[in-house]
Amino acid sequence: MKIDRRSFLALVAGGAVGTALTPLPLKLTDDLSIWTQSFRYMPNEVPVPPDGAVSTAESVCTLCPGGCGISVRKIDNRAVKIEGQEGHPVNHGGICTLGLAGLQLLYGPWRIKKPLKKENGTFKAVSWDQALTDIAGKLNDLRNNDKAATVAGIAGNGNNTTGRLLQRFLTAFGSPNYVTLPSSDDAMALAAGKMLGKSGIPAYDFENSTYVLSFSAGVLDGWGSPVRMFQANSSWKDNGAKLVQVDARLSNTAAKADTWVPIKPGTEAVLALGLANIIIRDGMQAAAIETNSPSFGAFRKLLNEKYSPKDVANATGVDVPKLEKLARAFAKASRPVAICGNGSAQDPVSSLDAMAVLSLNALAGSINRSGGIRLAAAPDYINWPAPELDAVAEKSLDTPRLDGAGTAEYRDAASLPHRLIQKVNSKAQSPVQALFVCDANPVFTLRDSQNVKTAFEKIPLVVSLSAYMDDTAAQADYILPLHSYLERYEDFPTTAGLAKPMVGLARPVIKPVFDTKHPGDVLIALANALGGAVAGAFPWGTYKDCLKETLADNWGTISSKGYLAQSTLATAAEAMAPAGQMDFSALVKLAEAKPQVPELTLIPYDCMRISGGSIGTPPFVIKTVADTVLKKANKKTDVFIEINEVTAKKFKVKDGQSVILETPVGKAQVKINQTEGIANDVIAMPRGLGHAAFDDYLADKGVNINTLVAPVEDPVSGFDVAWGIKAQLTKA
Repeated sequence: MKIDRRSFLALVAGGAVGTALTPLPLKLTDDLSIWTQSFRYMPNEVPVPPDGAVSTAESVCTLCPGGCGISVRKIDNRAVKIEGQEGHPVNHGGICTLGLAGLQLLYGPWRIKKPLKKENGTFKAVSWDQALTDIAGKLNDLRNNDKAATVAGIAGNGNNTTGRLLQRFLTAFGSPNYVTLPSSDDAMALAAGKMLGKSGIPAYDFENSTYVLSFSAGVLDGWGSPVRMFQANSSWKDNGAKLVQVDARLSNTAAKADTWVPIKPGTEAVLALGLANIIIRDGMQAAAIETNSPSFGAFRKLLNEKYSPKDVANATGVDVPKLEKLARAFAKASRPVAICGNGSAQDPVSSLDAMAVLSLNALAGSINRSGGIRLAAAPDYINWPAPELDAVAEKSLDTPRLDGAGTAEYRDAASLPHRLIQKVNSKAQSPVQALFVCDANPVFTLRDSQNVKTAFEKIPLVVSLSAYMDDTAAQADYILPLHSYLERYEDFPTTAGLAKPMVGLARPVIKPVFDTKHPGDVLIALANALGGAVAGAFPWGTYKDCLKETLADNWGTISSKGYLAQSTLATAAEAMAPAGQMDFSALVKLAEAKPQVPELTLIPYDCMRISGGSIGTPPFVIKTVADTVLKKANKKTDVFIEINEVTAKKFKVKDGQSVILETPVGKAQVKINQTEGIANDVIAMPRGLGHAAFDDYLADKGVNINTLVAPVEDPVSGFDVAWGIKAQLTKA
């Protein structure tokens, strides 16, 4: 059997995926003895458990949106192993490398052991009483001076009780500035609202799909619920279903796909609309779509005029025969589905991308059909009575939000964190006088991160509620240390593309190791310290009391099973649209102008071995990162960028050479990894490296790509949808 070079590259890259979910990758086994001797654990926390009673506790992993069920093996109160929970409806016993290494997040030296206060640039330990008293005093000063609206909060999870408690705290205090971090689901929900008339969580029936067309969604690189997607891919192979990956680089997903379609980054929507044009031209669309969609004629006219196969081929780099073949295969598949998501989908896609892909699903008749996409109502079980506001809060809540979300310009956006940062930096005196950050790391995860850091330095009071010394906590004035996800109760709504969204319950599997608290208990204590109407808005003695009251009749089910399926929830009605009904008018307006692609584009890429979100990659997992991504040499750890031979010759650089990578917002020294697995004029850099905090197992390794990428505001949603940015290479 003859194997060409591209197929060989796909085989090699795909092999890395096969080990991503194994119980213990081989490299970890090789390094285990070295690790146990050299890792600086807390005193008396060397990872050799004493003799004792062996038990198992079940919980939910909250390290990514996947919400996998986990089983934790313990010896007395020492957790010694994490495995996937057999029978859990999300992961069915599987586990990813990040979940497997979760014990290092529990016991590692980057845990914050007690409350910290920054004085003269240095943190010192303080008591909980002192920290809460100090913070409450500063907040009361703001309230007494009619500055309640200058307080803001950023939550890592805005859908569960912890996030909602932060929102409730701000509301009772008198601030409208509750901010969450949007995701790809938010963009898809907004697109559905514009085109189907009903918004909802996108839910994909992958288990019954026969043809999956992915527009840069890293199906095997952390997209959705990672373990579920690996298991779905295995079932596609067994059942003969096809996975087609449209991607600018040979990602793990592209390597394992049946077909990889290389494309110029930023032209995914152009390709989707080009395929839509061919499907309509050849009469392959669903029968009901033309009859039930009054704007279909305008859509067809636009496609004929601006998205001909020849024009699309020139824009995307995909030749006309391949376009024709791809359109026919998708339209004629029995149960096709199209998805998008830019890597792991932790950031929103553009409205154009979301609507173009949704239109493909509509043309194929894949909306609300087996193997396709449907819209599911978000789990709606948090039904607290509105807090009783005092005069200060009532007056202050009339102040417009600092990020502009919900205004006439961006009425559909719930929050716009990049605009909050811009607002702070646009004024000589920060309009945010106090900022709470809960279970989030915006200094690392938001784009143009140096600008984010500058904004944090301008805010007089930054309070970080975090379990770890992460990049944001390092910028705070106070750190209120939290229980880790293995030490606390927490509801965890799991959407992540699941066919049936559900709510999982994280449960404490061990007693807290350090002097930490649950974020809900911190907010309750702080509200009580403020007193008055703010305290009155928190009638619960503890967070667990709040959680049990919130779940009410469902508490018995969720505490015994560990999750609530959607059908169990009281308000789980699906947001359905009539078959074939689609409003194309918003898409037509957006698609009038095709996206412009810079001559040389820097894009991030995600992989299962590097955590690209707020959680830092544990050392066990960092050890599995290839030397072509991150390599230590001469006491320095270099990060590699990917370019192909054509691009390397154009800029007169060679494989392994150190170069300066520069964009309009920053520059960094990197090394070249020359590969054929990437499109011309594209640079790819891993996301999740370059932390400034944590410890020396992770800090200062590589470059945070967010220091090089600037926000790009979507014209419809207002979300920051930046993916690529114009870049230049020069010799170091």
